[in-house]
Amino acid sequence: MKKLLLGLVIASLTAPVLAEGEVNVYSARKEQLIKPLFDKFTEQTGIAVNLVTGKDDALLERLKLEGENTPADLLMTADAGRLYRAVEMELTQPVTSAILQKDIPENLRSPDNQWFGLTSRARPIFYVKDKVKPEELSTYEDLADPKWKGRICIRSSDNIYNQSMLGSMIALNGVEKAQAWADGFVKNFARPPEGGDRDQIKAAAAGQCDIAISNTYYYGQMLAGEDAEDKAAAEKVAIFWPNQADRGTHINISGAAVTRTANNKDNAVKLMEFLVSDESQEWYAEANQEYPVKAGVAPSDLLKGWGEFKADSLNLSELGKHNAAAVRIMDKAGWK
Repeated sequence: MKKLLLGLVIASLTAPVLAEGEVNVYSARKEQLIKPLFDKFTEQTGIAVNLVTGKDDALLERLKLEGENTPADLLMTADAGRLYRAVEMELTQPVTSAILQKDIPENLRSPDNQWFGLTSRARPIFYVKDKVKPEELSTYEDLADPKWKGRICIRSSDNIYNQSMLGSMIALNGVEKAQAWADGFVKNFARPPEGGDRDQIKAAAAGQCDIAISNTYYYGQMLAGEDAEDKAAAEKVAIFWPNQADRGTHINISGAAVTRTANNKDNAVKLMEFLVSDESQEWYAEANQEYPVKAGVAPSDLLKGWGEFKADSLNLSELGKHNAAAVRIMDKAGWK
């Protein structure tokens, strides 16, 4: 009994406090990427934001275990696939908001308004400037060509960004063609997959490969950050926007969903609406090097310098829908 009481006391000290004028957020986004906006939201509205951060899957499992007793009002993730998974697990609820409907493009929110994209990023091809000519590149599909054997760096198959990228290819080309592509693509790896997105760019800069796949905001943060080593590595590569003659470059989002049993639903919706305001979208663009989802808000000067590109208009709910098939294909292809 004493252990049970002690556990309850500890839980009460660590869990966000429910009260009027508050909103409780479970976020897979790192605190430094969102807290400045939360502080501004509190300043403007008087609504306190209680933040719990963690890994995507761990937060989903926590929501599932807490069930009706979860203090969370809003779930934030760094990928549409995880938001789709949250819906499948019945952890979210639909939201009616004229602001979110107007400001967020249809393909960047779920068809049933269960989740909403707040920022976007692309996952293009990065090439070493003195080893690859841009005219040699064309599409993601072309990266399975034997001419790229031993020249590609990419993260492991358990990375959700890669699963979502392959999910988009399944949605477009079907499972059979996606499998054929993955089989050829894996044969072209320069090394067994390891590290994060920044590590792929660093490996290319260090001569371990000629091509890397990474999200744009990692590249932007390397160029704009204070780490001299990161910046030097990023300056050795350039962006190529694949599939400009057909579907466009694969994109993904960071986004949010109101939890199914949210006690502060109205405040959660207000927070999402604040995060797509001009002020917030401009901050995301300048501080995080992410693309605004709201039309009319310009990206940072750094992102502008990369040029405009055609983005895939696929509704991002398709990424989650094809996630399981993507994982099976990766396993079969030997993508570690």
